[in-house]
Amino acid sequence: MSKSFYSLGLMSGTSMDGVDASVIQTDGKTKYKPILDKYFEYPKDIYIHLTKLRDKIKGSRDLKKNSKEIQNVEKEITLFHAKAVNQILKKIKVNVDFIGFHGQTIYHNAKDRISKQLGDGKLLSKITKKTVICNFRQNDLKNGGEGAPLTPIFHQMLQKIFNIKPVSFFNIGGILNRTTIWKDGLLSARDLGPGMCLIDKWIRTKTNKKYDKNGEIAKVGKVNKNVLDKYWNIFQISDPERISYDINDFDISFAKKLSLKDGAATLTLYTANYFIAHFETNARFQDTKKEKTILCGGGRKNKFLVKTIKSWNKNVKLIDDYGIDGDFVESQAFAYLAVRSYLKLPISFPETTGCKKPTTGGKIIKFK
Repeated sequence: MSKSFYSLGLMSGTSMDGVDASVIQTDGKTKYKPILDKYFEYPKDIYIHLTKLRDKIKGSRDLKKNSKEIQNVEKEITLFHAKAVNQILKKIKVNVDFIGFHGQTIYHNAKDRISKQLGDGKLLSKITKKTVICNFRQNDLKNGGEGAPLTPIFHQMLQKIFNIKPVSFFNIGGILNRTTIWKDGLLSARDLGPGMCLIDKWIRTKTNKKYDKNGEIAKVGKVNKNVLDKYWNIFQISDPERISYDINDFDISFAKKLSLKDGAATLTLYTANYFIAHFETNARFQDTKKEKTILCGGGRKNKFLVKTIKSWNKNVKLIDDYGIDGDFVESQAFAYLAVRSYLKLPISFPETTGCKKPTTGGKIIKFK
């Protein structure tokens, strides 16, 4: 019988609004029991520092140019993560073995094999007095992978618990990505295009809000079909060789002349079309309406977006329908990946990131 561990996963996504934290019990293979999930919202000053820094990083040269600011913000968010962890450690009755610390992505360039996450693992370990596992993407990049997506192996574990296949998990975060487990058990994954990044940026640019809650703004807008048709696939993401994307690969300039509501409606349908087009242009997915499709990520809360997707495929379900809190899939995933990293089990595969061989990952920082 394989040994189980208690692992705490920390995830801060592209919305940069806070930290999702999850404690699970797992053996890093098939055993899985969620213990606690909790969200910690960033204070306004951290949110501003992060978003301003992200907007400055358009290329690898900007990482060097803004190194001092990166260092300062990295310390700031690490201290915030540490405070969140210590709150959890005081609350729960189990002894946490590992902390899976993803950090905050500020730049991801698959072509140049660069992925930069803010987060000081040594400092987090020192403050929390726990073994921290971080830098999950670097080994994959060194082995020819694109560093993303990393959650597919966690999705595969959930698939075994749900006992359904074939099944596709669609994570609608800043980027839209897919994990599919086929009838023969084979795993495949890739980023498909923009997730919530276009809609969120539109709302942040046009209002003082961070996102379109429940899709309420888009719902009352009118889709501009001319803009939708003219600029479809303007980002040219149909390259079959490319597996991952960054939110900086996409922008909202093509919709700039639209009103707040019409822009929100148009960008929401634009985003949904990437989901739909993937199936309609990929021969292996032609029969997918008969298969299970599960939505994860913050985008699943956008009712207008989900309604648009379901109008094409009524078999789409939310991961919450399977008893998993969809807000914490990625934080649970990095708790799971931390254990796999500790056990030197692979967390990325040629079929998920394009790496040359199954690759373990995560730098292990033991508390001394």
